[in-house]
Amino acid sequence: MSDLPSIDPEAINNLRELSPDDDSFIIEIIDIFLEDTPRRIAELESSLANQNVEVLERAAHSVKGSSANLGAMPLRGVAEKLEHHARSVGLTGTDEMIAELKVRFAEAKVELDKIAGRG
Repeated sequence: MSDLPSIDPEAINNLRELSPDDDSFIIEIIDIFLEDTPRRIAELESSLANQNVEVLERAAHSVKGSSANLGAMPLRGVAEKLEHHARSVGLTGTDEMIAELKVRFAEAKVELDKIAGRG
């Protein structure tokens, strides 16, 4: 378990500063993230099933970057660990990391939905 909050409030505040008049910009960013990340998770799972380490690395890298942008640092950390593990070790053991990544995404989603006024 991570000691970090699911979403770093400072990252959210930084995004809010880009459009201080209303939250439409941050809600749009959140919606894109919440729509795209399940696709990347599906890519992770299918690349593991198909034994395709390159696709797994790319999908993990994508989750790492988008998570960092929104301040989902526990999710980012798992994605980074997964990316590096796949690059250096291969696919062995990545199933457990993908399962952890899914948990971290679910935690981040709860908080992001709250920020977007949906939770």
